[in-house]
Amino acid sequence: MESTTIERTDPAPDPDPARRRRTARGPKAWLAGLLLLGVSVVVGCRAADTDATTPVTQLLAFLPWLLAPTGLALLLAGLARWWTGVTWGVIVLGALAWFIEPYGKANAPAGEAVARVRVMTSNVQFGWGTAALIDAVRRDRPDIVFVEECENTCSAALLEAFGAESTTPSYPYRQAVEGQGSDGSLILSRHPLKGTAPIPGSMGMPGAVADIDGHPVRLQLAHPMPPLPGQVAVWRRELGALRAYAAADTRTPTILAGDFNASQDHAAFRRVLDTGLRDAARLAGEDRAPTWPARTTPAFGTQIDHVLVSAEDFSARRVRFHELTGTDHRAVTVDLTLHKRK
Repeated sequence: MESTTIERTDPAPDPDPARRRRTARGPKAWLAGLLLLGVSVVVGCRAADTDATTPVTQLLAFLPWLLAPTGLALLLAGLARWWTGVTWGVIVLGALAWFIEPYGKANAPAGEAVARVRVMTSNVQFGWGTAALIDAVRRDRPDIVFVEECENTCSAALLEAFGAESTTPSYPYRQAVEGQGSDGSLILSRHPLKGTAPIPGSMGMPGAVADIDGHPVRLQLAHPMPPLPGQVAVWRRELGALRAYAAADTRTPTILAGDFNASQDHAAFRRVLDTGLRDAARLAGEDRAPTWPARTTPAFGTQIDHVLVSAEDFSARRVRFHELTGTDHRAVTVDLTLHKRK
């Protein structure tokens, strides 16, 4: 019997070393590249001072949390020995760290203090958080309360608890835009109010001028349309209307408070600040405290509820954030000092 010898032939080495390196990197490098590309688009828009469009507009609200996918991409690039990706990841991390720093100066006014005022803002989500808000108001005793999404039953409950119909009318002054669902909003005040025309928008945004210890202070509730897909242009336009309000009178002390549906990483919100306003949370060192979504992912939320004040007139002594049952927004209470301009 004849024996048969089978010779094993090894495959020829790949003559293309670049292709061999790409094959060795495998899916780790591809996944790292996809993560870095997505984050780079968002960071690039932040650097270009534009909110772009969906999904960049929505992702900008959560800019600090993009550190997580960037760190993962950097790890994957390192494991794949993709040094270009490692360099790319380091650059993106540095850009994120730069933009996470608070926006705008936080210098206190130099003039003497002439009044103190405590301000609260709360989105009660279609009125569902009204009972919890009433408890919070009784506990914090703010001087001025801005309430968003306060529909007719919410408005009636606050009137019964604090207004002229209550046994002790602790907030006898109010300015409201009545409505159903998210359309209604109101301002409650211990100080006399003179009503002003509301800012036109998809939801109610009432305004007033308060007499605080003899000093006129402009009050304006903010509640622009959220930047939902297909509604980004409306959101941008309504934030622009708030900017126009702030810029129309820079001589009178101003408090602009509410649910802005925007964070400091949105260009449209920063343009509001550029009129001479500062975020009271920024002044008190709490500019990154999440206020939404408080019910689902509070630890990974974003700060979209703000109390903005004219930088030449107000300093902030303390800010507090409250969980309210029934709403996915945290209420914000801030202690302000009104200063005389020099």
